[in-house]
Amino acid sequence: MPPPIQPGESRRADLRNVAIIAHVDHGKTTLVDALLKQSHVFAAHEQVGELIMDSNDLEREKGITILAKTTSVRYKSVKVNIIDTPGHADFGGEVERVLGMADGCLLLVDAAEGPMPQTRVVLRQALALGLQPIIVVNKIDRANARPAETVEATHDLLLELAREAWQLDAPILYTDAREGTATADLTHAGVTLEPLLDAILEHVPPPLADPDGPLQMLVSNLDHDNWSGRLALGKIQRGTAHPGQSVVCVTAEGAGKLERINTVLTVEALQRLSVESASAGEIVYLSGMQSVAIGDTVADADAPEALPRLEIGEPTLRMQFSVNQSPLAGREATVSSTSRQLRARLQRELLTNVALRVEDGPTADIFDVSGRGELHLAILIETMRREGYEFEVSRPAVITKEIDGERVEPVEDCVIDCSAEVVGAITDALGSRGAKMTAMRTDAGGGVRLTYHAPTRALIGLRSQILTLTRGTGVMATRLLGWERTWALPTTMRTGVLTASQPGTAVAYGLVTLQERGQPLIAPGTAVYEGMVVGLNRRPGDIHLNVTKQKQKTNIRSSTEDMTIRLVPPRKMSLEECLDFIIDDELVEVTPLGIRMRKRVLNADERNKLRKRAMAGEVG
Repeated sequence: MPPPIQPGESRRADLRNVAIIAHVDHGKTTLVDALLKQSHVFAAHEQVGELIMDSNDLEREKGITILAKTTSVRYKSVKVNIIDTPGHADFGGEVERVLGMADGCLLLVDAAEGPMPQTRVVLRQALALGLQPIIVVNKIDRANARPAETVEATHDLLLELAREAWQLDAPILYTDAREGTATADLTHAGVTLEPLLDAILEHVPPPLADPDGPLQMLVSNLDHDNWSGRLALGKIQRGTAHPGQSVVCVTAEGAGKLERINTVLTVEALQRLSVESASAGEIVYLSGMQSVAIGDTVADADAPEALPRLEIGEPTLRMQFSVNQSPLAGREATVSSTSRQLRARLQRELLTNVALRVEDGPTADIFDVSGRGELHLAILIETMRREGYEFEVSRPAVITKEIDGERVEPVEDCVIDCSAEVVGAITDALGSRGAKMTAMRTDAGGGVRLTYHAPTRALIGLRSQILTLTRGTGVMATRLLGWERTWALPTTMRTGVLTASQPGTAVAYGLVTLQERGQPLIAPGTAVYEGMVVGLNRRPGDIHLNVTKQKQKTNIRSSTEDMTIRLVPPRKMSLEECLDFIIDDELVEVTPLGIRMRKRVLNADERNKLRKRAMAGEVG
C-alpha cells in the first residue's frame, strides 16, 4: 500500500513518476527508446536512431549512461515522467540524487545475467526511499536467458532488502526492449510495451499533492539554457510554481536572499515546454535562481521551510590534477589552463557532479580531486580534455580514514563473468592482488561467474587486465561493501618503461633501438622531451633512449640498407590504461590532441639521485 495521505493532501491521478534502475548494460536506455517510439512522440518521417537519451558523445562512445535524464510519455490520459539512471557503480551519485523525484521504480534485470552488484545497490536505495518496485526481466530473447532463475534470485534480493511488507508485492513483467515487447506471461509472446505501461499505471502510486500549500521543491539537478540561464530540476513537493513568483533558496546555512522565478518548464518527451504554472507532484525546471545548488530547497518567500538534503555516498579514490609543466605545455591547449582556470573549471563541475570532491593540494598548482571510482574520474578528465584544457594527473590512490583508532580502507565485492577457459588466468591475476574468492558458479553454456572480496586498492587497474585476459569478452562489476581494517596485500612488480633522453622529434632510426628493448608507444615524427615515456620495457627497470638519434651521413651508399628498417606499429593506450599503468613517480599529461605519460622528475640524473636518497633513508 502507498504512503498514507496527510490532511490537505490528495493524489494526482493524471501523473506518474517512475525511475528505471538496473545494473550497467541491462537495457534501461533501450527500454526508454522503445517507450518513446511507441508513444508516437516522433513524426513518421523522423530518423531517431537508437540510444535517444544518451545524447552525450562520451555516453555513445562508451555505450553507458553517465548522466541521469528525464523524459515523459502519455498513456491513457496519464503523463508518465520517466527518469533514466546510470547503471555503472562509479556514477551512483547520479542515481542517489534523482530517486527522490520518483514514486515507483522499474527494476530491470538481465534474463541471462540475473541480479548483479549494482542491482543490489540501486534497489536498496529505491526501497529505502519507499518506492514501489516493478520487476522487469529484460533480454528474454538471449540464447542463454534463464528467466525463472532470474525471477527467483530477484525475489530473494527483494526479500533481503525490502523495508515495508507492501514492497514485496512487486509485479513481474518480461520484456525484449530491443523489439519493444512486454508480457506478464511467458507462454504468451508480447506484442507492444502496453502491458508495462498498464503495470505502471496500476502499481506505481500517483504522487501526493498539496497544490494549495506554500511552494516547496528539492533541487535534484542543475542544467543550463542559453536563453534562461541556470535551470533547477526537481519535483514540486508542495504548492504551485508560476513565473514571477517570489521564492528563496534554503541552503544548509539557512534561507538565502529573495529571488524570482522567471520561467517554469515541464518535460514533454524530449522537449522542455514553458507553462503558466505547475503544481505539486510535477517534475519541472525553474529558472531565475542564480545561486541555487543541488540539495537546496526552493521555497515560498513567506514560508522558507527546508526539505531533507540529499545524502550522497562518500568518494573512495583520490587523484591529483595539476597544471601542465612539461616542455610541450601550451602548444596544444585551446583554453587557458592556468591554475586559476583549472580551479574555476573544477568548481563548476562541483555544481552538478555531486559525488565529486575538490580540495587544494600541497601547492597552488595542484588540486586533490576525489570520486567514486576510476571511471568516474576518467570521464571528468576526458570531458575537460575535449573542452580544450591541458593538465597533468597522477595515479589514483585509495582514500583511507581512521575509525576508533584504526586505519580503514574501502572494500568491494568484485563479480567477473568469463568463459571456463580463462578461469585459471583470472584466478591467478586476482590471487596475486590479494583478493579472496567467495563464490564460483558455472552455467550450462560454459560461462563462469567468479565473486571476490577485495579492497579497492587491489582492484585499481584490474578492469583492463580482465579484458586482456579474456580477449575482450570478460565482464567485471564491483560494489562497495564498506570500510575494513587495512589489508596486507602482496607486493606487485610492474615492468619498466623506456623514456626519451633527448628532446626533439622521434625518427625511425632511433625507434629501431627502442623496439629491440620493448614495445613502442610513439611513431616517427612524434615530438618528445626528456623524461617522456616512449615505450614499455620488457623487463623491470627503466631505460633511457635517444629516439631522436639520426643516422650518421657518410660517403658510402647502399641502395638497400635503408629498406631494412622495419618498425612495429606503436601501441595506443587509452586514458584508463594510462591511469592504471603509471606508478607514483609518473604522471599522465592530458591535452586536447593526445595523452602522454611522463616522469615526475624529467632529468634522469635527478631521478637517480632521488632514488639513492630514498634507498639510503630506508637503510638508515
